[in-house]
Amino acid sequence: MLITHPIDVRYLTGFTGSNAALVLPLERPSPRRTRRRSGDRKPVLFTDGRYIQQARQETKHAGVVIAQGPILREACAWMVAAGVRRCLFDGDHTTVATLDMLRLWIPTKLRRGFFLPAPPLVAGLREIKDAEEIGRLRAAGQLGCHLFEDLLTQIEAGKREVEVAAHLEFAARMAGAEGMSFETIVASGARSAMPHGNATEQRMPRRGFVVLDFGVMLKGYCSDMTRTVHLGLATTAERDAFEAVQEAQFAAIAAVRPGVQCGEVDEAARSVLRRASLADFFTHSTGHGVGLEIHEGPRIAAKQQQTLKAGMVITIEPGVYLPGRFGVRIEDMVLVTRSGAEILTPATKAWIEL
Repeated sequence: MLITHPIDVRYLTGFTGSNAALVLPLERPSPRRTRRRSGDRKPVLFTDGRYIQQARQETKHAGVVIAQGPILREACAWMVAAGVRRCLFDGDHTTVATLDMLRLWIPTKLRRGFFLPAPPLVAGLREIKDAEEIGRLRAAGQLGCHLFEDLLTQIEAGKREVEVAAHLEFAARMAGAEGMSFETIVASGARSAMPHGNATEQRMPRRGFVVLDFGVMLKGYCSDMTRTVHLGLATTAERDAFEAVQEAQFAAIAAVRPGVQCGEVDEAARSVLRRASLADFFTHSTGHGVGLEIHEGPRIAAKQQQTLKAGMVITIEPGVYLPGRFGVRIEDMVLVTRSGAEILTPATKAWIEL
């Protein structure tokens, strides 16, 4: 199998460079086909000259080849010389243009049927986290919680959303984060009704919700959490919406355990909002997996039949968004344990009125 997605390469080898391809043997060929090279059945990482030292320091469980030209061309030449006749590729991360180029680098007599599409095999492996990965995700989640506590001191009427985001991101770097998991969301007032309301020059109002959605990266692993606070006195409708989202999130987390279908967790949240006549304003899925990438499998959404397994780390993030008025979202990272769930972002979710 030819693996080109950088996150999958990192997961399998530890290599963090931006340009790499991994040839991963999936079966042992006949002795005749391995005469030309020794060690052909060991995974081989291809990268370029910028990463000579880094590749040799970071790479585990694979040989390293420093390519003199395009790394995919060298990987193709290596496979042909090693007697490979069939190679799987990940269709989720291989463009049509890249596939056409790969085929041109295979001799004409071998080209037909050489590259075969495969399901996202590595992505499936990544869904179940081991103890080390869980430790990194837990640490990233805890850092996010500490940052939220500090962030509360920065939220005030008249301050620009980008100022709040900048304070958060600087504090994250100073606390040891490698960076943010995604572009920070600070959406205030009527903009809180935008599920992905990235921070803007808008000044926060004297009265209204502020949605704070952010995450940090620690040792390659992401955190993700959302809290919604309120500036000034809230209306009854705003309090009712917040409490409905809060109850929906509690219900969904309570549904998390091994063997439960992802769609059941989504329905646990959605049914609460349906009773509150707010389900039509919940316009996205209830959650997603988190790990080396901020969005991984499984998908916690309606009618998803995949079952949860111990070791998965997912988000639970119901929300309601009333266009032109306000929005509310509450999100935690949740570890699926053998008996239920553990919240990895345990910052307060209580009503906060600033």
